[in-house]
Amino acid sequence: MQAKDALVVVDVQNDFCPGGSLAVTDGDKVVPVLNRYIARFKAGNLPIVATRDWHPEKTSHFKAHGGVWPAHCVQGTRGAEFHPDLRLPSDAVIVAKGMGADEDSYSGFQGLSDRGVKLADLLRSLGVERIFVGGLATDYCVKHTVLDGLREGFKVVLLEDAIRGVDLKPGDSERAIAEMAQAGAEKRQGAY
Repeated sequence: MQAKDALVVVDVQNDFCPGGSLAVTDGDKVVPVLNRYIARFKAGNLPIVATRDWHPEKTSHFKAHGGVWPAHCVQGTRGAEFHPDLRLPSDAVIVAKGMGADEDSYSGFQGLSDRGVKLADLLRSLGVERIFVGGLATDYCVKHTVLDGLREGFKVVLLEDAIRGVDLKPGDSERAIAEMAQAGAEKRQGAY
């Protein structure tokens, strides 16, 4: 870690953890690992951003309305809350995505802060040049956030020890990691 780095925690919400409506296998296992990264970034006085799905009750993203997924992370529900053991600091910036009735918004870069600022603009305003990304799920929101981060001109480090995937098709997560690396993401494990 160094100046101009930021941590981006992707969608560590109850609905993506065991017992949730769209649970990722072992999704909760990223929480203690991410907490260690959060502590390191906090100690370094570096920015921490947490993205979250923040869907309306009716959205084309859900099966009931023509989409692929069961209802999840509906605004204001327990399922949309961050995992209770995730230790986000009070000054972490929350970026919400998927708020429109016709939005999938897998990438955190499609979301907005509570002040209506896009993630890329927010990071640039903080002087960030490199982002460290972990969270849920490897083959969807993590992948799209990493790829969009690279497209936006950021250096991106994928925290391989802090991700878990959905794997609708066996091997989806492995393929996603390979795609992110081929696009230019650096893969790392362990605390820095």
